[in-house]
Amino acid sequence: MTLRTVVWSTGGVGSIAIDAIQGRPDLDLVGVWVHSSDKVGQDAGVLAGIDPIGIAATNDADALIALRPDCVVYAASGPDRDAGAVPDYVKLLDSGINVVSTSSTSMVYPPAYYSPEWREQMETAAKAGNASFYASGIFPGFGSDQLALMLATQSKKIRCLKVTEVALNDHYPVADVMMNGMGFGHPLDFEPLLKTPGFIEMAWRAPIYLIAAGLGVEVEEVRGTLDRRLTDRDIEVAFGTIKAGTCGAVSTRAAGVVNGREAIVVEHIIRMARDVAPDWLASEFDATYRVDIEGDPDIHCAMNVGAAEGHAAGHAAMAATAMRVVNAIPYVVRAPAGLLSSLDLPNTLPHNVFD
Repeated sequence: MTLRTVVWSTGGVGSIAIDAIQGRPDLDLVGVWVHSSDKVGQDAGVLAGIDPIGIAATNDADALIALRPDCVVYAASGPDRDAGAVPDYVKLLDSGINVVSTSSTSMVYPPAYYSPEWREQMETAAKAGNASFYASGIFPGFGSDQLALMLATQSKKIRCLKVTEVALNDHYPVADVMMNGMGFGHPLDFEPLLKTPGFIEMAWRAPIYLIAAGLGVEVEEVRGTLDRRLTDRDIEVAFGTIKAGTCGAVSTRAAGVVNGREAIVVEHIIRMARDVAPDWLASEFDATYRVDIEGDPDIHCAMNVGAAEGHAAGHAAMAATAMRVVNAIPYVVRAPAGLLSSLDLPNTLPHNVFD
């Protein structure tokens, strides 16, 4: 059966999804949503950086709902993220349309979602529309849930399970997120959103609770820490210039406490250049996702995504993020109605991927 699909946004992830769906015989791209009015009416293929595909982009959500798609790939982003996305989710689910999303990373494990009110709205809509919602990506997502849990199938005892992302994010163009949200380009006395008490704990609780649920343990609390490092030179990045003497690297750590010990740890290391914070864990690839299990036996696994140093950073991680949800579409459409996590789905194995 061919599944009718809509892509919501033509940013980095949305564009990759458009291109991927166009090449899939089991998926039929029927519509594309855009936020900017100047993109309305333009060919969605051109907006995605591929050949024209004969679908005009629109900002009319009702018109896309009227197309009766089986699933929407929701990839819109921005500083308001969930505040803007949840009303869309509710409308789509209530209309009987399944949703796979890379936008709401805190929904990778719905029971741990930070807003019970929004979660209840989505649950009610999913029940009313007999539709399902699934959020994923690569981190949060595969690197911080299924990869870790798969490796844990080799464990006799686990004292600590740590998942880590090491990424070069000089390609990310949204200045508000990178500067005001994370503190890049500011001196260390600037207080970014990340430094708000409880923010790191809120942002990373979902993968911690997902891993805990998968392994059958209770999380007693989540502890968060933030570390930042200065760059000693100007760095040109997608959103401007990171001046010497300002923040050029950010590390967050969220630790889930199990039996009184920090047992499930999520670390996130982002640099604006590879030579900033040289004492931190580094990678020569676009992004590296590590799982380190201290236990019996000790297990250490590094998954490198993209090309080695010298190639375009960021695309590979975005491609992996997009494909996590595109490949999940048939599984989500077949799943029982409700808010899903990776614990609720089989491995979302792709078909039609070999050239």
